[in-house]
Amino acid sequence: MRKLILSLLIFFLGVALCSPNLWAEDVLPRTEPEGAVTHSSPDAVPQKAPDVLAQAQGIMELVQVQELMEEDGFENFKNVLDLCTEVLKKDPNSFKANWMAAKACWFYGMYAQELYLADWKDMCRLYGNKGMAYAERAIALNPKQVEGHFWYGMNVGIYADSVSVITALIEGLKGKVQHSFETAYKYDKYYDHGGPIAALGRFWAILPWPLNDDDKAMEYYREFQKTKFFGLPYTVQFNVYYAELLMDNRKTREEAKALLEQVPEISKNKYWNAQAKALLDDM
Repeated sequence: MRKLILSLLIFFLGVALCSPNLWAEDVLPRTEPEGAVTHSSPDAVPQKAPDVLAQAQGIMELVQVQELMEEDGFENFKNVLDLCTEVLKKDPNSFKANWMAAKACWFYGMYAQELYLADWKDMCRLYGNKGMAYAERAIALNPKQVEGHFWYGMNVGIYADSVSVITALIEGLKGKVQHSFETAYKYDKYYDHGGPIAALGRFWAILPWPLNDDDKAMEYYREFQKTKFFGLPYTVQFNVYYAELLMDNRKTREEAKALLEQVPEISKNKYWNAQAKALLDDM
C-alpha cells in the first residue's frame, strides 16, 4: 500500500514539475484553434502547479501519519494529530485526514486516562470535543464509510468519561452515538479489530436505567467473543467491560472471573491490569 501511495506521489510531482502546460499557463497566453467554441464556468479556476505540489505534500504527510498510527505512545498520537492538522490546513476536505485526526484525538485522550495524568479529564473533554468535530466532518464528506461514524462515537466516549454519562445524555449525545455505532456496524462491523461490535455492547451496558439494555449488550459481547479479535492486546479492555456485565449475575460470575484473570496474560497495560484487579477484589 505504501509503495502504491509513493508511486502516486511521484506521479503528481512529475506532472507538476515536467508538464509544460501547468507552468505555461502563467506566462503564455492561451490560444484556441480558429473558430473553436469553448465552454467554461465563470467561476472555474485552472489548477496551478503549487496546488498540485501541495496535494503531493499532503499525500506524503498522510503516509507518515499512517506509519505513526501503527505505533503506540502518548506523544506519538500528539504528533499524528499535528500532522493531520497540517494536512487539513492545505485540504480541509480531506476525508482521510479528518477521520485520522478524530482517531488521534481519541487515542490521545485515552492515553491521558491510562497514564493517570492529573489533568486527564480536561484532556478527554477537550480532545473528545475536537475528535467529534473532525469525525462529523469526515461523515459529511463520505457518509457511507465506516471511519467517521466509528470515531465519532468513540470520541463521545472519552468525552463522557470526563463529564459523566449523565451529562452526555443531557447534551443529547445518546441518539447520535447510537446512530454512529449502528451505522459503523452496518458498513463494517469488523473495522478496527471488531470495534463497532464491542462498542455497541459497551454502549448498551453503561447507559443508566431505564435506557440501558443488558440483553443487547450481552448479545454484542457474545458476538465479539467469537471473533478473531478477542484476546488480543489491542482489545484487552473488552475483557474488563464484559466482566463488569457478567458480574451482575450470580450464574455468570465465574465466567467474569476467568475473563479478568486473562487480562495480565493478554497485555502488560498497567491501566487495564489495575482495572481487572480492582474488579477481582470486589468479587
